[in-house]
Amino acid sequence: MTKQTILGRVTQLAKANINALLDSAEDPQKMLDQLIRDYTDNIRDAEEAVATTIGNLRMMEQDHKEDVDAAAEWGTKALAASKKADELRAGGSTAEADTFDGLAKVALGRQLRSEKEARDAEPTIAAQTEVVDKLKSGLDRMKTKLIELQSKRDQLVARAKTAQAQNQMLDAARNINVLDPTSDLNRFEEKVRREEAKALGKQELAESSLDAQFEQLDSLGDAAEVEARLAALKSGS
Repeated sequence: MTKQTILGRVTQLAKANINALLDSAEDPQKMLDQLIRDYTDNIRDAEEAVATTIGNLRMMEQDHKEDVDAAAEWGTKALAASKKADELRAGGSTAEADTFDGLAKVALGRQLRSEKEARDAEPTIAAQTEVVDKLKSGLDRMKTKLIELQSKRDQLVARAKTAQAQNQMLDAARNINVLDPTSDLNRFEEKVRREEAKALGKQELAESSLDAQFEQLDSLGDAAEVEARLAALKSGS
């Protein structure tokens, strides 16, 4: 996977609007679970790509430093050879002086080549550094987004569990007629009252029957008195 592809994916995922995705999802929890998996996988892939990109950048920086150091070293050697040539020429050793001037020229040529290699690498190093900075920034945003996703997922699960518990409570409340908690007591009280009324009716009926029996006895007593008096009249007493 190229660095441009990784950079594009990191940027796209880091800029993703989670709330908009949730609003359009049929099952937000499943969507969040899938997003978390995708983010985790992409972060892992991006980290590997960024590590490779950083490794390549560090190698280029190391090569650049070696070219800079080599240019400085060849410059020092060129200066030393030139000085030696001047000393020999001042002493009358022209041939040897020419040899050391030749060495100075070789050293200066190598210095120029090292400087050119260092100079040519600098734009690439600058561009690669910019890419690495963007990748690092994108990775940081992705990791922050992943934490946000996990938090939203946990909040959503908690809300779903709360809603489920509330619905279960309301269903149970409907079953026991939560709007009239005394309804069962009222029905029981009404049943007791009917039983009490029935008992009163029986009692009243029993008392009525007893009164009738006493009235019957009274009537029998009057009839006996009448018969006794009639017998007395007939006997002339």
